[in-house]
Amino acid sequence: MGVKKKRDMQVAALTICHQDLETLRSFADVEGRNLASLLLQCAQLTDGVSQIHYVKQIVPFLEKIDKNGACDPVVRSCFSVLAGIYLSLSLKNPLKKVLASSLNGLPEFCLTEAIYSFTFRLEEELNTTDVYSYRKVFDNLSSCMESFNLGRASVDNLLKSVLHFLQKSLVEILEENRKFAGNHIVQTQLMNDLLVGIRVSVMLIQKVQSFQGNLWKTSSSPVWQSMCRLLSIFTKFLSDDDLLQTIQSTSGLAVILFVKTMFHPSEKIPDLISSVLLRSVDCTSVPEWFMSCCKSLCCASLPASALLFLCQGTLAMLDWQDGSMGLRGEALLLDTAHVLFTLNSQIKEATLEMFLSRILASWTNSAMHVLESSSSGLKDSLSGNSGIAQSLLEYVYTHWEHPLDSLRHQTKIIFKNLLHMHQLTAEGADSVTDPFFLELTGNLLRLEWHIKGKYTCLGCLVESIGIEHILAVDKTIPSQILEVMGDQSLVPYASDLLETMFKNHKNHLKSQTLNSAWIDQWHETWVSPLLFVLCEGHLDQKSYLIDYYLPKLLNYSPESLKYMVQILQASIDAKTGSCNSRGALGALVACLRTARAHGHLQSATDAWENLVSSARIKQGLIHQHCQVRIDTLGLLCESNRSTEIVSTEEMQWIQFFITYNLNSQSPGVRQQICSLLKKLFCRIQESSQVLYKLEQSKSNHELENESRKQHPSDSLQQYKKFMSSICDSLFEALFPGSSYSTRFSALTILVSIAEVFPVQEDGVQTVYQLSHDIDAGRFQALLECFTSTFEEVKTLAFDLLMKLSKTAVHFQDSEKLEGLFQAALELSTSPKPYDCVTASYLLNFLIWQDALPSSLPAYLTQQTACEGGDQSAAVVEKNALMVIKCLMENLEEEVSRAENSLLQAAAAFPMYGRVHCITGALRKLPLNSLHLVSEWRPVVETLISLSYRLSAVVSPVIQSSSPEGLVPMDTDSESASRLQMILNEIQPRDTNDYFNQAKILNECDNFNLEDLTVSVLTLDTSAEVKGKEVKTCDVTAQMVLVCCWRSMKEVALLLGTLCQFLPIQSAPESSDGLLTVEQVKEIGGYFKQHLLQSRHRGAFELAYTGFVKLTEILNRCPDVSLQKLPEQWLWNVLEEIKCSDPSSKLCATRRSAGIPFYIQALLASEPKKGKMDLLKITMKELISLAGPTDDSQSTIPQVHALNILRALFRDTRLGENIIPYVADGAKAAILGFTSPVWAVRNSSTLLFSSLITRIFGVKRGKDELSKTNRMTGRQFFSRFPELYPFLLNQLETVANKVDSDVGEPDRHPSMFLLLLVLERLYPSPMDGTSSALSLAPFIPFIMRCGHSPVYRSREMAARALVPFVMLDQIPKTIQTLLATLPNCTDQCFRQNHIHGTLLQKPTSSQVTSLSLGSLISSEQ
Repeated sequence: MGVKKKRDMQVAALTICHQDLETLRSFADVEGRNLASLLLQCAQLTDGVSQIHYVKQIVPFLEKIDKNGACDPVVRSCFSVLAGIYLSLSLKNPLKKVLASSLNGLPEFCLTEAIYSFTFRLEEELNTTDVYSYRKVFDNLSSCMESFNLGRASVDNLLKSVLHFLQKSLVEILEENRKFAGNHIVQTQLMNDLLVGIRVSVMLIQKVQSFQGNLWKTSSSPVWQSMCRLLSIFTKFLSDDDLLQTIQSTSGLAVILFVKTMFHPSEKIPDLISSVLLRSVDCTSVPEWFMSCCKSLCCASLPASALLFLCQGTLAMLDWQDGSMGLRGEALLLDTAHVLFTLNSQIKEATLEMFLSRILASWTNSAMHVLESSSSGLKDSLSGNSGIAQSLLEYVYTHWEHPLDSLRHQTKIIFKNLLHMHQLTAEGADSVTDPFFLELTGNLLRLEWHIKGKYTCLGCLVESIGIEHILAVDKTIPSQILEVMGDQSLVPYASDLLETMFKNHKNHLKSQTLNSAWIDQWHETWVSPLLFVLCEGHLDQKSYLIDYYLPKLLNYSPESLKYMVQILQASIDAKTGSCNSRGALGALVACLRTARAHGHLQSATDAWENLVSSARIKQGLIHQHCQVRIDTLGLLCESNRSTEIVSTEEMQWIQFFITYNLNSQSPGVRQQICSLLKKLFCRIQESSQVLYKLEQSKSNHELENESRKQHPSDSLQQYKKFMSSICDSLFEALFPGSSYSTRFSALTILVSIAEVFPVQEDGVQTVYQLSHDIDAGRFQALLECFTSTFEEVKTLAFDLLMKLSKTAVHFQDSEKLEGLFQAALELSTSPKPYDCVTASYLLNFLIWQDALPSSLPAYLTQQTACEGGDQSAAVVEKNALMVIKCLMENLEEEVSRAENSLLQAAAAFPMYGRVHCITGALRKLPLNSLHLVSEWRPVVETLISLSYRLSAVVSPVIQSSSPEGLVPMDTDSESASRLQMILNEIQPRDTNDYFNQAKILNECDNFNLEDLTVSVLTLDTSAEVKGKEVKTCDVTAQMVLVCCWRSMKEVALLLGTLCQFLPIQSAPESSDGLLTVEQVKEIGGYFKQHLLQSRHRGAFELAYTGFVKLTEILNRCPDVSLQKLPEQWLWNVLEEIKCSDPSSKLCATRRSAGIPFYIQALLASEPKKGKMDLLKITMKELISLAGPTDDSQSTIPQVHALNILRALFRDTRLGENIIPYVADGAKAAILGFTSPVWAVRNSSTLLFSSLITRIFGVKRGKDELSKTNRMTGRQFFSRFPELYPFLLNQLETVANKVDSDVGEPDRHPSMFLLLLVLERLYPSPMDGTSSALSLAPFIPFIMRCGHSPVYRSREMAARALVPFVMLDQIPKTIQTLLATLPNCTDQCFRQNHIHGTLLQKPTSSQVTSLSLGSLISSEQ
């Protein structure tokens, strides 16, 4: 690791108001020896760090004066100034903390005057009336009460005023927030201010001593009255769903704290809170003030979220330590648990689920505190076999694989605390033989290893009862865990569990054995299985073991390396590896690499001489298995010390490796090679600095160090030769025609060299400079990389050229530079799409190297120059402006020609290349801090106008119903008629009347193109291409389509870039900003039109990319009219979808084309920390539209709704916010599958596929029923309880129709979807515990579905039956199935019934010996 430079501390300097400054000047003495002089000198400094030193001198200065000096007017005035300084500093300024810490040490005789001054200044602060200044007062109150004696005393003196201020400020902030509804930026600021105000109120009760007594607890006391008003405010906040949930949560804490502080007698507080939580408050037995302030808490309709936050306040604000609340506290603890379990079945919103998990974890912490000194009754209620403990286990089993990481972490805490709770109730009993732990261990071990929660819980269990009991049950557990480490999703969990286990096992063995004999047993248990897998396991498994498990094992037991090497060296000759196996050599190299990277090898020399021979190293560097080569390279390059000298042998081996490994075809291998070599270069750079220091040192004792065998200058010379040799090899690999992989590797390594050894302009010594090895030939080779068809190669070549010194450009004379510029302009209109990318990189290179032709400055209307550090940036900006103006001039001419002949444009000068180059030049500039604003403003305006014109030219093709349609080859005599026919055919045919009436294509539709026809008659049929022979201008449909959709793509990206990076004008005529509000609205309207009307997927997908950039900016824009645009657009499109107007231009085919993308962009840009109101309302509307309907006019809205829902469920940016709507979406998809309209069925199928992925995860393999894409029935129906009755009812309907004996059996279409869900569930050993969602009712219906005449349905029914049958019900289920088979005397039976029944018989692996024995005995 490199040595990090210590970052200089940045401290904002304090400032003093003019009046205080004059006061200090009036009292300062001539010699500068009094306190006023000290403060004046401090105020005159501009460096905050220097001011800290002066602040620290204040108290030592005051300690020198006598006691009477505290009454001196100078000291009084200085205390007043200090108070003003303290209150003026920001909360996070270190000066504020330093000043508070210093003043805490004031002499006692100064305290009275200091407190008076601080009280006076704080009182002035409390008189603030500006709503937006309240935050500063909150911060000052908070800092005064936090570890600051003077501040706390001042707040105590002003308690009445502080309470009045808090009450007034909270009300006014809430009112101000309502005034700015829709302005996200202002509302966010006000919400944060409100949250801080509530926290300050809580801190006030906790910190101020005045609340300790009972004198203020009278109805006439101003303090009491203010407390009642605040309590009433917090109660309203608690139930106000318009506020952020963090505000509601903090209000819950405040309510409980205020009630605890105000209620008397305190012994009855648990009873009162318990009645509130259980919604059983007796209004006649509670105080009048409580009913007045908290009336809403006493009603039965208290929202679930409010109840949840009250539970949080109960656990956080009451004293649970040492059982101080007695039996009533124990009862409250149990009541709180029951309330939380009830809420668990009601809450489905992701944020509330997260709150619930944290509160449950907090409850277990409180329970452990109470159990340490509780009654026997509570211990019985909280033991492992109690109802509460089982409910906690139920919660853990349901949520241990929840998608939210933080919720899974809370689940782990709950399980860990549950184990500790049971140990506390067991009162010292042996945990190993405890029935609860035995049963729990057995259940966990019976679970399949693909369940992530199993690893977490087993780890907690090992920490509680030790590993020896688990190993006694099954010694092969380490091998079983290693076996599953081929699955990337399980690797972190498995490696953490193994680490917990081997640590626990080692500690246990060491405690049991006095000598070192235990280490052999430990190696046999943990190291030997690892070595076996490293030698014989499959590729992914070994890679993950090396990355995750091996470092943990070696870090904990470095002495095990010797054992590993001995074992592997013994077998290395017998097993050298094959193309599909690393063998013992690969395992040995991997172990050594890991050991060296983590500092377990003393030096590289030890590794080469004692552990592995140089022949083995060379064998590893050219091994046929790529990972062995990578590990060997890593062994050479990686070290835990960044300054370790690179030896001569290592440099020779690296050169040998590069010779044979640049052409790797695997992207992952290439990336690892480049990364490891960059680490080596960093070592060379860091160690060279050490060598330079040693070389400059005149003492020789460092040179005699044993680890160094040669003089520093010799090592430095070897470094230079090595780096030059590396660069020679890399540039040789850039020959014309070299493969992509070779170029990519060589350029990536060269870029790394340029980054590690940058151009030093300040005289700092560096061992190597890449620019010194660049000549004209190599410069030309880098330029030729721009012609590669792979953009990654172009990017790397551009980055490398930019990192070289500008002297490299001198290899090109002015004529060549002019030729480069002209070539770039020609490439920008090439019909080959990758040519315009080459043009963009070439132009950017010329711009940044200031190598443009002398004719371009004519495009500037004013000549400006920047002085100082901005000169380079100004030159780049000026160059970019000239190039963009040149491109715009050409583009404007070409658009004008394309308006006359689109076919000619597609063949001769496709315009998308020009736009791409303009966008590329803009993206390289700091668009939010341009200097030539007056020059840029008309350029931006023209760019937007040209974009609209270009889009208008190509949109008829993109918006046609068949943009991929064929265009016949054109000749000059037929161009006009053919073009008119083409444009006539590509008119939109799929408007909303598409499903209502047939469209008949007439000979000539109403599409007048007279102007276009006339212009096409003059079409020039030949064009001179790059000065060569004349060619016929033939146009194909593909050329037209590519030209059009790429033009739309580039226009969308350009407009998106302008919106994303250009500053928006704050006022219509202001000089700041380059985009006006009207232009932003026009761009939004443009995106809306093309997203909703384009039919070509490439066009609307890329328009979506630009539109996303726009919507993200709108939500952060201070202009309210722009902030509200996404909401307005959303309502407009939803209304248009609902109305189902036949004249609507919305695309009803192509999966609704761009409509889902449009709504997706609007919803995904909504601030995630808010209430997500747009998402909630939109989902409600869409789900209502997606449901089945008898109205034929509602078919198109239903199709649109299903397609939009599919896009939203697939959008990862919506995260867990979309989960509450999964159940309704599944209902809509299953019911839509029964629709008689094919379009509805098709959209329902697509929606259902997205839902399966959202529920069960992305399929990683070919197995349709992969264990990683399933969940238990308990987990599924706990997350989506609404689906339980729905699936049951639908399954019953399907089963009744399958068993129908009347006529031909009805093949119910939704059977497939129902069974598709049910077969993805699997049984769990935990399913035997109590559950409100019993799976038994599904069993008879699934059995009947097995009688389906469709083979696939019978097969799926058989698989779906498995998770619904408990282990103890297997014999009975088999008997039931066998009883349905026909007897030999039956005359009428169906073969499908027999086949389906036999398929549903559980496999032998699912029938335990006990079950089979029971079955046989019952048959007998």
